[in-house]
Amino acid sequence: MEEKKVALKMIIDGKERDISYEELALSNNLSQEALVRLLIEKNIFTPDELLKMLETVKKERYRHIDDK
Repeated sequence: MEEKKVALKMIIDGKERDISYEELALSNNLSQEALVRLLIEKNIFTPDELLKMLETVKKERYRHIDDK
């Protein structure tokens, strides 16, 4: 079995625990989904507004070399 790559170490109830990159990614994904659902339920923004902003961020982050 492949040894997991440790992203961080946490102390929980006095015991040290290694958190893998996979566990950290899953935790972040679940937290983000919960936050988005709450914001939509509370009418802070709509799903369409979220999708539009995702496209905006994508364009900003993943510019082509020719787009200087």
